[in-house]
Amino acid sequence: MGKGDKKSKRGKIANNSYGARRPRKIKKRISVEDKIDIKKKK
Repeated sequence: MGKGDKKSKRGKIANNSYGARRPRKIKKRISVEDKIDIKKKK
């Protein structure tokens, strides 16, 4: 297991790929209701 191993996290980083061992970060989207509430408070 190391940089050449496609199934390990280190191998995914070296190969510039994603998978079960190295999931992408999920961006949290702000809902429309939250945007409206933020503007009303200010």
